[in-house]
Amino acid sequence: MPIYEYECRACRAQFQSLVMKLDDESRLRCPECGNGNLKKLISRVVYHVSESARLEAYDPKAPKSDSFYKDTRNIGLHAKKRAQELGVDLGSGFEAKLDKLRTNPGSVFDESD
Repeated sequence: MPIYEYECRACRAQFQSLVMKLDDESRLRCPECGNGNLKKLISRVVYHVSESARLEAYDPKAPKSDSFYKDTRNIGLHAKKRAQELGVDLGSGFEAKLDKLRTNPGSVFDESD
């Protein structure tokens, strides 16, 4: 979706707007003061990396930051990398467990499994 961020040059308010066509942008007004003198801001960009790319780039010996351990996508990454190196297929049951743990890391303490 083409959602853009703007800053009003008059009052410095920042806001987002959905802009489907060029005409829409020319009619934009600041929601705070109504001024049309706006500056388009550069938004933060998110880049999605596939799990296979993450696995390929993963180095088990490299030091890990705190953010690595806080990212639930990294749960099981070491086991998958090691299994790949050894040529072992961990099976669909392993993938199902990983999906569950990545969604709810606290489920590791559930005794039902």
